[in-house]
Amino acid sequence: MDYHEQIEKLAEMVKEHERFYALTGAGISTDSGIPDFRSPGTGIWEKVDPIKTSSAEVLYSNPRLFYEAGFVRFAKISQAEPNAGHTAMAKLEKMGLLKGIVTQNIDGLHVKAGSKKVWEVHGHLRSGFCTGCRKKYPFEELVQQVELKRIPPLCHNCFSMLRPEVVLFGDPMPNFFFELQHKMQQECDFMLVAGSSLVVYPVADIPRYAQKLAIINNQPTGYDQQADLVIRENISRVLEDLLKKLEE
Repeated sequence: MDYHEQIEKLAEMVKEHERFYALTGAGISTDSGIPDFRSPGTGIWEKVDPIKTSSAEVLYSNPRLFYEAGFVRFAKISQAEPNAGHTAMAKLEKMGLLKGIVTQNIDGLHVKAGSKKVWEVHGHLRSGFCTGCRKKYPFEELVQQVELKRIPPLCHNCFSMLRPEVVLFGDPMPNFFFELQHKMQQECDFMLVAGSSLVVYPVADIPRYAQKLAIINNQPTGYDQQADLVIRENISRVLEDLLKKLEE
């Protein structure tokens, strides 16, 4: 099947299913200048072990290391802007075709692009909170304190440590995640996975609830055999072409 036929098939799948959801991973944000995790040669995890700088254990046992080494990446990610792929997904939702997006990404780019129904299962970089009194802070507050070498950043209320509102390695999944799993099991008749290698659990479980599955990813995933369609092309390009086809 050539690329043109793949887009035709993907558009047909979208039209044929009323309960169409998307699951997105790091690959959808590479065109926004955020490196993904596992691509050979460029993936973040080839260069740095996140467990050594960005885990919950490091945050609480060695906050200086977390904020001097791991936090820099979070601050950079928070500056990124949505790309054509994020914009296309927001338009698909606006057209009433896409019912919602489950994302593993913490970059908040689906929300910035205008998507309304987004489950950010690993959190986001719009805010942080106090580990003591739980008071919420804009993410910029954490960035500013770190830039001023106030490490770790502290709560103005109780002087406990602040942390970003993301799910770090070793953190529990958010409470809503298990309701989300149930929702996908009950509702999802077609899922489009874009830019996820589908190896991080429990999120990698979600596609098995879908009755039909399409995958856009440069690298193979564990679900390729079960998928009804696999496209190995640039995600922004595929989503833009899908949108054009559906607007015809």
